[in-house]
Amino acid sequence: MDNAALRDDMVDGLEYSLGRPLGERTLDAMRSVPRHEFVSAGPYQNRTGEEAGSRVLAPVVVARLLSALQPEPGDDVLVVGAGVGYTVGALAEIVGARHVHAVDIDRELVYMARSNLDDAGYGAAFVDCRDGARGFPEYAPYDRILMEAAAVEAPQALLDQLTPDGRLVMPRGTGSQSLVSIGSPEDTDVAAESDGGMSGLTGDSHSGSESEPTQPTDQSTTRNSYQQLDTHGPVQFRPLLVEGERNKGPARNRTVREDAEIEEQGHFADAGWEQEWIDWDDQLWLPPAAHCLSRPREWPPTNVYGIWSASWANTSPRRSLSSAYTNGRNNTGSRHD
Repeated sequence: MDNAALRDDMVDGLEYSLGRPLGERTLDAMRSVPRHEFVSAGPYQNRTGEEAGSRVLAPVVVARLLSALQPEPGDDVLVVGAGVGYTVGALAEIVGARHVHAVDIDRELVYMARSNLDDAGYGAAFVDCRDGARGFPEYAPYDRILMEAAAVEAPQALLDQLTPDGRLVMPRGTGSQSLVSIGSPEDTDVAAESDGGMSGLTGDSHSGSESEPTQPTDQSTTRNSYQQLDTHGPVQFRPLLVEGERNKGPARNRTVREDAEIEEQGHFADAGWEQEWIDWDDQLWLPPAAHCLSRPREWPPTNVYGIWSASWANTSPRRSLSSAYTNGRNNTGSRHD
């Protein structure tokens, strides 16, 4: 079966999994983007994968992101968390590759996403390595911003780079997350006073009486000009990393680090605390007094009781130590007088 037929089957399965039809733009994009250029194992299976230590979103999750974002042809789009580049490619199919910009904090993933997009025919999409919380101000403003990493609230820098009638979609929360869309309340038919998804981005906590007005700063004014427009169901994403943080790299905890190394080795991993580079015969415990035998200036060697071991020349060092210890006792185990 060719890849086009596999993509059709994948999209048909997505509509069945979601229990509702998808928009035409989303359907066309997911039928057109060659996912096998981005995912090596089971590219058209509706399951989460992993590439280069990064989690690859399942196709059904990508469809939910595109449906919530509602991109239109010609929109300038920013993707925070490019990953392997599949979502970037789907957006490039909808709005045009030159209108898509993406950032990721992992340089290895940036290189991989660039290569994958180029192989898939979307090489004009721009992917850069930088802190996603700071956005991509050089090409702002954006009509649509998609965050593929969870945060408690939308970073202020991303809101500053959003057009007045733009839309930002993000997984909101820590342990329990929800996919939410954020934008200007004038951009929807829902009344701003409604609690059904129109709550502000920040919880308004006042230290004094509710009747006491507070002077908003420029930052709070910008943030309050955008509100949560809708909720698109529960999701589970990894948290948004900032500069100095990495998903990969050696763990500081030794147990966690060694467990990961053993798991990676699989069948060939040592079953216990094997240390083949240590000669355990040389680590045998001896009585403290026997250590004098190893001193080079004490020659000829004597046993622990000061009696010279006549068998030293005819035995190995390991046997001589045993002889030096036993020569000081008679056959009955009593000490020589």
